[in-house]
Amino acid sequence: MTHSEPATNLAADALPDDTVGLLEGLTSTRSIRRYLDERVPPEALRSMLFAATRAPSGSNRQPFRMIVLTDSPKAIEAKRIIGEAARAEWGAKRKRDSYDTGSGTEASSPKSRMARSMQEYVDRFETVPVLVLPCLVRHRAPNPFEGASMYPACQNLLLAARAAGYGGALTGWHFGVEDQLRALLAIPEEVFIAATVTIGRPAGGHGPVRRRPMAELVFGDTWGEAPAWAVDPPGTRFTSAGPPREGPR
Repeated sequence: MTHSEPATNLAADALPDDTVGLLEGLTSTRSIRRYLDERVPPEALRSMLFAATRAPSGSNRQPFRMIVLTDSPKAIEAKRIIGEAARAEWGAKRKRDSYDTGSGTEASSPKSRMARSMQEYVDRFETVPVLVLPCLVRHRAPNPFEGASMYPACQNLLLAARAAGYGGALTGWHFGVEDQLRALLAIPEEVFIAATVTIGRPAGGHGPVRRRPMAELVFGDTWGEAPAWAVDPPGTRFTSAGPPREGPR
């Protein structure tokens, strides 16, 4: 390669064909929690993790590291550890947030569908094809901005999974069992385990996703007032999830 050749050409040549366009991927990638009993081949993992490593980070330090666990003895044990924690935490959250009362008693309600999806996810956690633990190598004391050097890589990973025909979900199920994971995987104490990401071939499908209207989320010159152009495309599907709405909207 000469200095006049753009380095991105090599990267593009090494990657598989994208199954979706960039904007379609951005607007249709949802959390996938149900997976087919299908192994994710190394070449697919390579593409996804390559995309993750291309993410931006503060001062371009690239302080993120990705521990990728598939079917080794350590991977099986890590899935078991997190699976047990996930079931305990979800059980507490399900009761605390009253998932089984109100609209949760209606099988077709979003609340009930979410509860079923999450229950199946945690019940079958040990069977997820791929478990990724995104980690942050800290070079200073914890601060409110360090996520900016971590979570773009996680989003790249999920978008790349979507592009390759797979899906994933980012959770925090590892919280509470970090000591066990550190001992099992030799993760240094100064390294922050930032998330738990599962990846596999979707048993269902991706988008279009349901989100709140742009006018509730995008403001112009004044807080709470959306600019005239903040209009969702025709056919956009909305959700009522999230923090309570303010005002008459």
